[in-house]
Parts: sequence; C-alpha cells; structure tokens
Amino acid sequence: MLKIPKWTYNEMKQTGVDYSSMEQVQRYDDLHQRFRDYEKDSDAIIKLLELDSKSAVIDMGAGTGAFALHAAKHCRKVYVVDASSAMLNRCRKKGEEMGLSNVSYCNGGFLTYEHEAEPADAMVSIAALHHLPDFWKLVALTRASEMLKEGGRFFLFDIVFPSAAGDMGGRLDAWVRSIAEQSGSELAAEAEIHIREEYSTYDRVMEELLKRAGFEIDSAEYGDGFQATYICTRRQGVTCQ
Repeated sequence: MLKIPKWTYNEMKQTGVDYSSMEQVQRYDDLHQRFRDYEKDSDAIIKLLELDSKSAVIDMGAGTGAFALHAAKHCRKVYVVDASSAMLNRCRKKGEEMGLSNVSYCNGGFLTYEHEAEPADAMVSIAALHHLPDFWKLVALTRASEMLKEGGRFFLFDIVFPSAAGDMGGRLDAWVRSIAEQSGSELAAEAEIHIREEYSTYDRVMEELLKRAGFEIDSAEYGDGFQATYICTRRQGVTCQ
C-alpha cells in the first residue's frame, strides 16, 4: 500500500472550479459536449498512441470519461483515475450503462494513485496536470513515467503559457474574450478562474519537467488559446534528475 507523507500536496482538494458535487459535474458534461467532439478527439489520441485491443492505458484525470470510455471499446484495459469522487462516479455510471467490463475506477491522482497492475502501454492526461504547482508536477510526471513500460507512450494536453511572449496581460484578456465569443460566458468565467487560481506553467518549464521525469518529447504542439499537446515516450533506464 502506498504510504503518503503528511507533507505531500493534497491533490484531492478542489482547485479552480469546484467539481465536488454531482450537479456541477452534470453541468460540466452538458457544457463541454456543446463544443467538444469526444469520439473524434479520442479516436485521434488512440491513433497517435497506436493503441489496440492488446493495450492497457491509464487515463489520469479522466473526468467524466470523455476519453476513457471510448478507449475502452478499443483497448484491453483502461484505468480511470480522478481526484473528484463526483467526476469518478459520473464516469462509472456512464461506463456501467455502456456495459463496459474492462474499466477500473480509482479515486486519486498523479500523486496518490498506485498502479498495482503491470506497467501500462500508455497514459493519457487531458487538462489535469495544471492542478499541481510546478514542484509537484515533476513528482507527478516522474510517477507517471514509472507507471509505464519502457517505450510506453504519454499523451499530455494542458494549458501552457508561452515563456517568450510579451504583454501576457493583453494576451490573457484576449483569450478570455475569445472564449466568451466562441463558447459563452460560463466558460469565459472558468478561464478567469484558471488564470487566477490554478497552476498552468510556461512551455520551457513543462518541456524540462517532462525530460527530467524520464520522457523523450516526440512532439510538442502549441496552438491557439494556450493549448499545448505533448506526445512523449518513456526512455529506458532513466530516473528523475
């Protein structure tokens, strides 16, 4: 059993928007399904990571199962991990309604999840790592690397800020306005909360953290709205530097 020191960051507390209630979780699902194509996005990740019916994958910060439940139709085993018990319960209910029998559910996160099965073929983490300060990001990513087999793949999507950009205040204002125009005031308000209360880091920091955690960055794509996507491979015989 994993022993967690008392000084470990409490990743179970809600950071930013509070998703501790089923009402909020239902609202999250309803809101995000208006502008996200879960199946299309999941198929793209499955293709990028070359997952198939023999693959075991961990979805770290799975939320309500946008990726995990679709991946379960294509993979041998999916491990669903989320720090919000309400999110996890929503995901479990949806998985049961779909009749999925190859999904394991765990209330935890990067710092507390204990992967007791054999090392996984891949891990996916979508918009979850920014809940941790940078010191704990490295701990989290190192633990993620250790959960994967050598050569295992890691898909990381998050909000990451450009370290070389000037006038960040103006860019952040423009980001919030664009979200309001494209997706509505509710999501714009969530973006403001994200900037104010969560822990998105800089691109150069994220890349260094990934490398120090034992990953080779195969690709790093920085898109509009500070969206960053990393495809990584766990290197052989590498420990945290």
